[in-house]
Amino acid sequence: MRKKLKVAVIGGGSSYTPELIEGFIKRYQEFPIDELYLVDIEAGREKLKTVGALAERMIEKAGLPIELHMTFDRREAIKDSAFVTTQIRVGMLDARSRDEKIPLRYGLLGQETTGAGGFAKALRTIPVILDICKDIEELSPHAFLLNFTNPAGIVTEAVTKYTKVKTIGLCNLPIGTKMLVAKMMGVDVSKVDIETAGINHLNWTTKIWVEGIEKTGEVLDIISGAKGVSVKNIPDIEWDPEFIQSVGMIPCSYLRYYYMKDLMLEKQLQDLETKGTRADEVKKVEEELFVLYQDPLLNRKPPQLEKRGGAYYSEAAVNLMTSIYNNKKDIQIVNVKNNGILSCLPNDVSVEVNCVIDAEGATPLQLKTALPPHIRGLLQMVKAYEELTVEAAVRGDYHSGLQALTIHPLVGSAELAKRVFSDILNENKEFLPQFSRYKE
Repeated sequence: MRKKLKVAVIGGGSSYTPELIEGFIKRYQEFPIDELYLVDIEAGREKLKTVGALAERMIEKAGLPIELHMTFDRREAIKDSAFVTTQIRVGMLDARSRDEKIPLRYGLLGQETTGAGGFAKALRTIPVILDICKDIEELSPHAFLLNFTNPAGIVTEAVTKYTKVKTIGLCNLPIGTKMLVAKMMGVDVSKVDIETAGINHLNWTTKIWVEGIEKTGEVLDIISGAKGVSVKNIPDIEWDPEFIQSVGMIPCSYLRYYYMKDLMLEKQLQDLETKGTRADEVKKVEEELFVLYQDPLLNRKPPQLEKRGGAYYSEAAVNLMTSIYNNKKDIQIVNVKNNGILSCLPNDVSVEVNCVIDAEGATPLQLKTALPPHIRGLLQMVKAYEELTVEAAVRGDYHSGLQALTIHPLVGSAELAKRVFSDILNENKEFLPQFSRYKE
């Protein structure tokens, strides 16, 4: 008799959850989930209630025997789960808004997953994720933790370094890149294969094959100076044609913050004056979404969810679970421990690369492409920042944090790093108890 398939979603009240429910419904024949637990904290009670009711309507419409539970008892949800997914935001959108505004005070880019903003988010998030991992180790040691919480790469690295939990970090950018290439080339996404190298939100598509034929150069030509080649949450400033040819690979959308720092900062400062930060925009989108979700006649994922920046989330998450469950041995791009795949980085750090997915999890594949100096140099610098950030978050180590900010290319100054770090600590006191010994 088949063992019951149980999945726990930590952060179940998220606006993204209908994406995930849609994925479970579409893949039910391959991934016959029996019990689904949506977990949240007390502050998210109303959101959980609203999202949970929509999820129930979606499951009922599909006519599937999925038993749905909404709970604030994380341990109950984790116990005997085969998969635990995390999609949390410690401090919610108010904290994100601060993360984006603090750097802007000092003329620095404010972004939620990279630079000073991503640093602040990592400090708040890592201790909470590690606490969840303690429950997994105790109550479901064989479970896979699939982390979608940003900054996904840094969180994955903390889990691999400080716990025994089997973890894989997820991002929707790789699958989004495949979808984009498929659209450009006028083919179904199943005809597109890509090789990715780097770390989360700092990676390059090194090779592209369409129906088995390499098309990397052709895609580079198409995106040179083109609009519409960015994800929804990042300004669509076109790449300089000469520069993009010199890179020789397709940069992920987040690399605009590094390669076009001045233009992106100018755009952020303009937006701050007119419509606020991206967090302020997301608050409005979420308000609209939750009004839609409350409609008792709504029984599907509304198309407006794509404005949230989470397109293809369910594709990435449910693809991964389905492949592990069915021992598929297919190839997906996820965040895992390096173990020598990127020789320019330490073995114990997280990288985002092509992996074979089977019942044991994700095994990284050897790269077909050597990384040139201009890629390797930026990658090593940002990875060093990530290593220091993990240490700062776990140990409450101020000096590691100060060095992390100082060496990050989007900060790059000890004086600015110290001032930004001071603001981060002051404005996140309730979420950063590990730094309580550092007083102003």
